[in-house]
Order: sequence, then C-alpha cells, then structure tokens
Amino acid sequence: MALATFEDLQVWQRGCRQAVDVCRPVENWRIFSLRDQLQRAAISVPSNIAEGHERDSSGDFVRFLRIAKGSNGEMRTQLYIAQDLGLISSDDRKRLATESKEIAAMLQGLITSVQSRSKGSEN
Repeated sequence: MALATFEDLQVWQRGCRQAVDVCRPVENWRIFSLRDQLQRAAISVPSNIAEGHERDSSGDFVRFLRIAKGSNGEMRTQLYIAQDLGLISSDDRKRLATESKEIAAMLQGLITSVQSRSKGSEN
C-alpha cells in the first residue's frame, strides 16, 4: 500500500466527518429503525475503508471500498426518505447528499487507482 495508514486517506477523513454530521442530528428521532439504519450506513463508510486497508491486500481493499460506496448510497437514499417524512430539511438533505456524492466519487477514484496499481504490479 502506498499510504502508511488508512488515517492518511482523505476519503476516510471525510467519511468520518460525514458520519458525525449524519449521526448527531438524528439522535432524537422517534422512528428508531430509520435512525439506526441511517447511523449504521453512515458509520459503515469509513469503517469499511479502514477494514479494507488493514487487510493489506489490494483485492480485499477494493472489495471493502465497494462496500463503503454501497453503504454511502444506502445512507443517501435514507436521507431522501427522512426528508420526505419531515425529519430533516431539504437544505440539510441537499448538503449531506452533496457530501455523500463527493465521497462516492473519491471512493470510485480510489478503487480505480488501487486496481490500476494492482494490475501494474502483476506485469
């Protein structure tokens, strides 16, 4: 791995901030299933980045980055549902969704980069 630790990855850092930004405002929601699922999805993003990096295998890293990307999309979907239920404002949903889309693009870029490096080292 080119980076010493997952903490060095900007996408992990932003994923952690996103998780905090999502988890704080939902603490008092009365729809517990949506609250809990949204929190789990948000926390899953940086957690899977870290887990994949710690596996010390390019294939595993890519697999966990894809899981993180999926969790990110799941979280964004739940934000739309929360807005429709009146649990968050349109402005908050837009702000969080914009950050989520940027993180998704970063994850895709990292996936592509790791795959390219992995293929290059096979030759």
